[in-house]
Amino acid sequence: MTASCPAEYIAIAETLADAARPIAQRYFRAGIPIEAKADDSPVTKADREIETALREILAETCPDHGVVGEEMGGVPDGDGPLWVLDPIDGTKAFVTGMPVFGTLIALAIKSRFVLGVIDQPISGERWLGAAGRTTEFNGTNSHVSGCDTLAAARLFTTSPEYYGRAGLLDAFDRLRQQVLITRYGADCYAFGLLASGHADIVVEADMNLWDYAALVPVVEGAGGVMTDWQGNPLRAEGNAHVIASAKADLHAEALRCLNTENC
Repeated sequence: MTASCPAEYIAIAETLADAARPIAQRYFRAGIPIEAKADDSPVTKADREIETALREILAETCPDHGVVGEEMGGVPDGDGPLWVLDPIDGTKAFVTGMPVFGTLIALAIKSRFVLGVIDQPISGERWLGAAGRTTEFNGTNSHVSGCDTLAAARLFTTSPEYYGRAGLLDAFDRLRQQVLITRYGADCYAFGLLASGHADIVVEADMNLWDYAALVPVVEGAGGVMTDWQGNPLRAEGNAHVIASAKADLHAEALRCLNTENC
């Protein structure tokens, strides 16, 4: 990560998360209509209302910053501060009444992620990662586990269907067969669990920028490692296959499984 994140930006991120919570709470399990976007992914009134509210706050507090969001678009442009928003990461979980979705808020400067928030509005859980600081979970320091071998690792992923679409199911299967436990369907919440030491590896295929931007500072600030599947640092540049691990040695083992048949 880069130099320390300015305190005023951390305060803005907290304000954004605080604004998103009551909107998500109001619509959760309320039977709101589900629409399909062009890519067939679901969207609801809650997604759009949250992003609108967050953009209004950013327009007032830092109008010269760029903004990219899942529902209203935007393109990373230049080296200035860029906010990346996912109003409800895990809309499928949200519309099926599962409280493992989250509002994701990130800030990138010169394409490097310096600030990230994972906020779960139903359970009241919040992870905040900022460059130069230890990740916090509800105000207390958060740390990854000490797991450094695949045989002892707890693995999370959202769904095998994403690997099938990307032609990566065999790669995921190699990794799955080496770990102690595999769990599915936690979306961004899994990365928070990793940052708090309850999971050891989270792997996902073909994530959008708004899906992973906030996760990087949270994982790294808790002592973890997060890269693409080739081991490259994640930047504010576009889609990526991503993997997060509790320890560097564990990360190297997982990458080897994903990229070679000799696992």
